[in-house]
Amino acid sequence: MEHKTASGRDASVLPELDDAQFRQWNELLESRIGIVIPPERRAFLATGLRTRMREIGCSDYQHYFDLVRSPRRGMPEWSVLVDRLTVHETRFFRHQESFALLREQVLPDFAERGGDRVFHAWSLGCATGEEAYSLAMLLDDELGARFGVMGTDVSQPALAIARAGRYRARRLEGVPEVYRTRYFEPEGDGLYRVSEALRQRVCFSRHNVQHLERFRLQGLDLVFCQNMLIYFERATRARILDELAGRLAPGGVIVIGPGEVLSWTHPAMERIRFANTLAFRRRANT
Repeated sequence: MEHKTASGRDASVLPELDDAQFRQWNELLESRIGIVIPPERRAFLATGLRTRMREIGCSDYQHYFDLVRSPRRGMPEWSVLVDRLTVHETRFFRHQESFALLREQVLPDFAERGGDRVFHAWSLGCATGEEAYSLAMLLDDELGARFGVMGTDVSQPALAIARAGRYRARRLEGVPEVYRTRYFEPEGDGLYRVSEALRQRVCFSRHNVQHLERFRLQGLDLVFCQNMLIYFERATRARILDELAGRLAPGGVIVIGPGEVLSWTHPAMERIRFANTLAFRRRANT
């Protein structure tokens, strides 16, 4: 089916994204959500833009740029576009070594010093919820009911999936069998839903990491932030980590993806040495 604009041009035939247009869109993405798309990923940006423009029958990059910046129609369209341009590739218990770190070091340390405290975890950039629920399963298994998990993401459609907690059977491949039995309920047609008891321990909220100062979580025991910082420039990564370090309780831990940060340091933080992981602990006396 052809899509025509008001001028009669075929919206299914779109030109390449030129240098000026690429810079213009990149500046908008950086200013609003902090993401910088490198030149070698221009094709990714262009594909995302063209796909959405075809859907609404738009054949001009500048017209679409003006649309997403317009006061009336801009924000709904911007929300849809961000969902297309942010990568939601995730899975349950992604990067097993990071979960092993939690099980073998972080949670035993918390149990020793925590007393009756509730363990507070934040899954930052949670996408469709698999990471947040993975944390919840591990915490429930290790700590019982003494925990809460907050998952945040910039994409409303991704968060809608997370809140529903329904996943196809193939998405559960990384979940240990004992957890599948305990924490998932079959709903037919190949769908499984996270159990209500576990869903009640996990909250989801829309949040732009570019504006951490607007999100008032404090006294956190864990910030889990894997494969998100790679989309930001080095200075922005350091600023985000500095802000997150200030949200931790003494002894609290940040876990990020190996290789995402090469040289970040913070006076209140120390590196945790655990194979194939990148994690930092807030010193107990800070």
